[in-house]
Amino acid sequence: MELTFFGAAGEVTGSCARVRYDGGIFLVDCGLFQGGRDADRKNLQALDFDLRGIDFVLLTHAHLDHSGLVPRLVSLGYRGKIYATAATVDLVGVLLLDSAHIMEKEAEWVNRGKRQRNLRRGYEAGPLYTVNQARTSLVSLRKMAYGEEFSPHPGVRCRFHDAGHILGSAVIEIDVESGGARRRLVFSGDLGQPARPVLRDPTPLSEADCLVVESTYGNRAHRALAETETELVSVLRDTLERRKGNVVIPAFAVGRTQEMLFVLADIVRQGKLASLHVVVDSPMAAAVTELTLRYDDLWDEETRDLLAWMRGHPERMRVRFVQDVEESKALNNERSGLVIISASGMCEAGRIKHHLQYNIGRSECSVVICGFQAAGTLGRRLVDGARTITLFGEKFPVRAAIHTIGGLSAHADQPALLAWLSHFARPPRNTFVVHGEREASSALADAVTERFAWPNVTIPVAGHGYTLT
Repeated sequence: MELTFFGAAGEVTGSCARVRYDGGIFLVDCGLFQGGRDADRKNLQALDFDLRGIDFVLLTHAHLDHSGLVPRLVSLGYRGKIYATAATVDLVGVLLLDSAHIMEKEAEWVNRGKRQRNLRRGYEAGPLYTVNQARTSLVSLRKMAYGEEFSPHPGVRCRFHDAGHILGSAVIEIDVESGGARRRLVFSGDLGQPARPVLRDPTPLSEADCLVVESTYGNRAHRALAETETELVSVLRDTLERRKGNVVIPAFAVGRTQEMLFVLADIVRQGKLASLHVVVDSPMAAAVTELTLRYDDLWDEETRDLLAWMRGHPERMRVRFVQDVEESKALNNERSGLVIISASGMCEAGRIKHHLQYNIGRSECSVVICGFQAAGTLGRRLVDGARTITLFGEKFPVRAAIHTIGGLSAHADQPALLAWLSHFARPPRNTFVVHGEREASSALADAVTERFAWPNVTIPVAGHGYTLT
């Protein structure tokens, strides 16, 4: 049996792993590369391997760095089924169409600029995939329940377990018959931080012959949620009440936006702020929030109680979802008193760029970074202290206060990752540490080796095939 990683090896995005065994071939995840100058090139080359013979695909969750290349996979000829949890299938339907729409609009913008500058006549930029291709790919998706055993191909049995990362996120347990023996493969996907708002904690597992574990925050510990809330309250008071500005929060439409809404509501419920006016400017976030409300069986008990309080106190926690473009533009005229949550979470695309354009140069405003920012992204440049940023071809000075509040991450930190790994009753024969920048992956690999004395802990190299022992 051979395992090959085509992304998220020594970096965070582009998750895609291929498993070859005696009975066939399958993929786990099929994600976009995001951030950095090489992302477009990597996405064009990402599926540049033999797609023939792939029997099925499994998705851990809906984030685009795990699902965003599904339309391209199908457009290149894949005709098999793609399995995921029910919530993931519904979320993927929202994200892929939105991703394709953005790609089409960006291609139009590039071509318009080239025509205006009279550059490279005869050449037209095209999207990685179109809205129609994204819509066509959704036909391949199949919904599975948490804990339900299913057989996508002879000799293979799979189960999805709650990963607690975003709605529908899953740890995938795969039993494979190969060479006359059974091996259990476990892919963690992205694991959530325990005791966080909205979702249940990740499900612990106890057995794996081969384990693939994420390491996004494998080299650090998150701040406690209580400390995070205290810092957030300080930023909100200082910006909204004292400096009379706006607070802009870049947030992924899936997971982070919903968690941020509940954190803000809880702050108001506790009386730490009298009231808040929150604007969620993202059509996709509105759709995802509606899905989140529909899947309330996946929530923790505290979130159910908080939602009941919000519904009973609309005057204290005012939440407005903006979908219309003109209404979004009108927010530019509101100079104070707003908490604006908008996508994308790494500031690479979407309406957040417009809100930064109108607020980043104002010293009375604040930008709250509350999630992981991949190397090369605009969000990462803000975290790293950029004095100026470029938006829509124009440079803007960074005068707004930039606050990084890492305690709200949807990813497990190193202590949580190690706690989840501690449930395995025996060492896996092979452990692969993925989905992390090199420093984070190395730190987690070292911690696993030191604490558990597991053999064969590897940070894989992209494109290299590893024979499982």
